[in-house]
Amino acid sequence: MLTKSLNIEKPDSGDSQYQVMKVSRRGEYAIKALMYLGGKSAPTGVTTSEIAKYAQIPEPFLNQILLVLKNGGLLRSRRGAHGGYVLNRPANEITIGEVARLMDGPLAPIQCASVTAYEPCPSCPEPDSCRLRMLMRTVRDSISNILDKTTLEELLQK
Repeated sequence: MLTKSLNIEKPDSGDSQYQVMKVSRRGEYAIKALMYLGGKSAPTGVTTSEIAKYAQIPEPFLNQILLVLKNGGLLRSRRGAHGGYVLNRPANEITIGEVARLMDGPLAPIQCASVTAYEPCPSCPEPDSCRLRMLMRTVRDSISNILDKTTLEELLQK
């Protein structure tokens, strides 16, 4: 759910806002959809159009997101009169870190700091002693610790 690129403005440009990382639209919509489903107490399914209307998500885009969530084991779908999507696990067993990785891949801001998708930087002769890599690994670990400890249920209770 985090973009992998750094978008840094020059300080002398007059714009002092630095964008380092942000949640992707897919990730944001996935969490909104899961929160809506997690807030439903009835065991009946929720239709895509109902979720789209509530969460203000374009329905074709939502269909793609729900399919990824279903294939990732977070949702299941039901057919019939009471059909639609339901959570496949209790909300307290779904972490935001799991959703982030499912929707957007590794959490590391640069590839060489990734735990699950490590690739060495072609311009770095000594990755084990690279200070930038160590810093980005700390950033990745901090993000991971927060997202992996935050459950869907916790978001619903806030």
